[in-house]
Amino acid sequence: MRTGRAPSGAPGRQSAPGAEPDGQPGLLPGIPRQRGSQEVAAQDVPVQEAPAGRDGTSAGAPPAGLRGRSWRLLPTPVGTPFTFGYALLLVATSLFAEYGDPGLVSELLQGSSTDVVHLAQSPLMVLVASALWIAGGMTSAYAIGFLFVLTALERRLGALRTAAVFFGGHALATLATELPVAFSVAAGRLPETSLHRLDYGISFGVMTCIGALAGLLPAWLRWPLLAGVGYLAVTDLLAYADPLTDWGHLLSLTLGVAAWPLLRRWRTHRTRPAPLLGELGRPALQGAGTS
Repeated sequence: MRTGRAPSGAPGRQSAPGAEPDGQPGLLPGIPRQRGSQEVAAQDVPVQEAPAGRDGTSAGAPPAGLRGRSWRLLPTPVGTPFTFGYALLLVATSLFAEYGDPGLVSELLQGSSTDVVHLAQSPLMVLVASALWIAGGMTSAYAIGFLFVLTALERRLGALRTAAVFFGGHALATLATELPVAFSVAAGRLPETSLHRLDYGISFGVMTCIGALAGLLPAWLRWPLLAGVGYLAVTDLLAYADPLTDWGHLLSLTLGVAAWPLLRRWRTHRTRPAPLLGELGRPALQGAGTS
């Protein structure tokens, strides 16, 4: 076989149509989405950077760390509907107690009192009605504790279970403090006027929720919270200003702590992922490995 030689001064290899002088493949006419065109377009488009804020971060960047989660400390109508709706109700009753007719307010508070007489006549009504008022107004410590504690508890347990903890502690602590009064009056150890004491407010429910929330927090938050709240409850009890109510506060906190095993099962059930469903609506993994 005979081979030819390229003429002198002629290139030994001819360039393909559309090739670039530097040896890189060029763009072929009529063929869209070629790699070279995308690379050139990407190189030609300038990158616009977002203007920096005063703290050096991007102006459009979302807040980081605690700033991004601070809104979760307060109730919202979607995230915590029970706490949000209940808080609005308490604001309304507190404003009415502050600016309403004094005679009407006094009559309503007397009718909402969970004393022995009202508990014997209409226990369910007064247990609910007594939790519609804040003793001390919206600026009291229990009002502030209600807002933050119930919000944190509802975000972990849900609305229905948070309501069960609150009203369960409210009812049990009320009955546990008023029934001994009835027995003492019947035994002659207390005067009959003790059957008509004025007793209302949300403090028993809030203390129960504090004890319940402590069991769902990490240890470095749980024990300081219990120690601080427990110290305040014992201090008030030793002051002996209102021993029946102060005993109820300590009992409510204990009820919340006693509910830790149940609350942790509730939280585990709430955070457990839903099972995958098969074609017939049954769990997809049910019966796996059988033939």
